Amino acid sequence: MEGMYFTEEHQLFRESLKEFLKKEVVPNVDKWEESGTIDRSIWKKFGDMGYFGLASPEAYGGLDLDLFYTIIFLEELQKINSGGFAAAMWAHAYLAMTHVTKEGDDAIKQDYLAPSIAGEKIGCLCVTEPFGGSDVAGMRTTAVKKGDTYVINGSKTFITNGVYCDYMVVAAKTSPELGNKGISIFMVDKDTLGVSASKLNKLGWRASDTAEIAFDNVTIPASNLMGEEDKGFSYIMQHFALERLIMGVNAHARAEYALDYARQYMSERTTFGKTIDKYQALRHKYADLYADMEICREYNYSVAYRLNKGEYVVKEATISKLKSTKMADEVIYDCLQFLGGYGYMEDYPMARLLRDSRLGPIGGGTSEILREIIAKMVIDKKEYKPATS
Repeated sequence: MEGMYFTEEHQLFRESLKEFLKKEVVPNVDKWEESGTIDRSIWKKFGDMGYFGLASPEAYGGLDLDLFYTIIFLEELQKINSGGFAAAMWAHAYLAMTHVTKEGDDAIKQDYLAPSIAGEKIGCLCVTEPFGGSDVAGMRTTAVKKGDTYVINGSKTFITNGVYCDYMVVAAKTSPELGNKGISIFMVDKDTLGVSASKLNKLGWRASDTAEIAFDNVTIPASNLMGEEDKGFSYIMQHFALERLIMGVNAHARAEYALDYARQYMSERTTFGKTIDKYQALRHKYADLYADMEICREYNYSVAYRLNKGEYVVKEATISKLKSTKMADEVIYDCLQFLGGYGYMEDYPMARLLRDSRLGPIGGGTSEILREIIAKMVIDKKEYKPATS
């Protein structure tokens, strides 16, 4: 199975990453979950190891490796059982940095991409707003051009890394009368006058900082426009394919982690003179859960393979997120049940895993909106096309 997508070099990378996470991250996870703050120093350590540059161009310090290195990075981050820490890392590397890589000019890449790869600057992506989550086209934040500047007003919410970031990739309406055809993307420094961020209190993902952000007459240079004016919606849609696949991969990886933990527990837990993995009801339930995980994992690998070749996989990535996140919630719910009362205890991993997993069908496009997107593509024959610039 792994031979279809992963080479020996990939496997060596996986083992090296596991060791790094075990040494540098795992001992700190409980502290970060409790405080809701990730030590700044870990970003630099990730940067020093090249983990933020896996998919980034070599000209700015990246490694420009194939997408399956990213898949390994995502999978192993899920298996330290801190969805919040994982989100902080991948939101920086694959939400904020993807826009900087694809739409930033050379000056922006020198100032933001290179230090992001090095772990010296932290980025966030600001699209979702308080009055419209999945309704990107309905955003209200505006950017009005005044001479050689833009003035931004509005608000964003549910922004991962929004409190502790150094810069923000911000979507705003430059031509409100054009609807979704009037959105642009901007680079905004966190310490710019008029930017304020407040931390949100979440059910899960507690190690990460998730913010509501306000922009009050925030003035930025016109050169901070990324890509072409009014082309932002197509940029966002194009990158959603990667974001949705990332969340699909995250889901199958955390489900696999839950199954591995449950299997080990079941092999050690004894009732009525035998371990509970010998009870047919539990064995068969486990087999069903494992099969569901395996189907999603194989599908996600196939979508990653196509994306790695440059195919436009918005439909397939949408299916990945829809089905994988639902599967992960169901798998983790039942794995918690396998542990009985211990599954409900915070001293065991399933309670946190259950809380963290629940964001899967919500963030990055709710399952409800994903079903509508898929319906438009397969029933109405609507075509989504990549950005032309």
